[in-house]
Amino acid sequence: MTVPWLSVVMPVHGGAHYLPATLASAIAAKPDGIEFLIYDSSADAACRDIVAAHADRLEIRYTAMTDVRSWPEKTNRAVADARAPYIAMLHQDDLWLPGHIDAVRAAIAAHPDAIMNVGASRFIDESGRDVGPWSLPLAHGLSSGQAFGQSVIVQNVLAIPSPVIRRDAWLAVGGMDIDLWFTADWDLYLKLARQGDVAVRPQTSTAFRIHGSSLTMTGGRDDKALREQLEIVLNRHGAAFGIDDDRRLRARALASIDINCGLARGAAGQPRWIWPTVSRFLRLGPINAWRYAHESRIADRALPRLRARLSGAL
Repeated sequence: MTVPWLSVVMPVHGGAHYLPATLASAIAAKPDGIEFLIYDSSADAACRDIVAAHADRLEIRYTAMTDVRSWPEKTNRAVADARAPYIAMLHQDDLWLPGHIDAVRAAIAAHPDAIMNVGASRFIDESGRDVGPWSLPLAHGLSSGQAFGQSVIVQNVLAIPSPVIRRDAWLAVGGMDIDLWFTADWDLYLKLARQGDVAVRPQTSTAFRIHGSSLTMTGGRDDKALREQLEIVLNRHGAAFGIDDDRRLRARALASIDINCGLARGAAGQPRWIWPTVSRFLRLGPINAWRYAHESRIADRALPRLRARLSGAL
């Protein structure tokens, strides 16, 4: 059996509405030498049947695991079973855009020692309509892990389908923390950045779907739990990326937690969130607020959700 060069891990749960489009985007990429590992905790057979309908055009290994609901745990299990030297994540509601595979191959060829390579994404809404960019606060090319981490410690700016990670590095840092139901990916990227350089692809070649049942929309219903998730990652990695030595960086990182919690409350339909959130941003002061806006890509993240909500798609 030919060993694949890329393993795509897909933790699935009740994703029958979006999964056909996700798999179709992978098929359109002509994924030669790529395996897809789907770990499905759905209670019914809908996703299994969708996978079966696409299995003649994709190299898919499907595993039903109704006893495991945690997406980080399913992801770790898939990585453990993967055969390729590189790992990508593709959730059931996200997409690959044209040119994605070529962009990833070029990044690996140009920076073979990078611990992972990443790129900008686009936001799409419930129906798949493009609602805006999700750019990165990093220059294209090779970035030191320290520089990457100093940006990402303020805000996780990576869409799930964007990173392509060396499997050996993933395993070496212990993979995802399965107790982090909201921030497991952010924690993983920071663990990796502490170990090596990160390549930034110039192409925008993935899409992240925003919809009412996504984790980013529902996570704010429990403000205390969400805040705890964010604080765990900041406390775990903040010192390594300079927040103890740079009071402005620390202020931005702490403000980011407050602002994220405020935005999550708004997304969950809770009252009286706008002014406290705006006020927290303004209290950073002009220069630090500008730097926060740049590092966090807050406009990129908020405006597409606003457009989707105003159009009735969210």
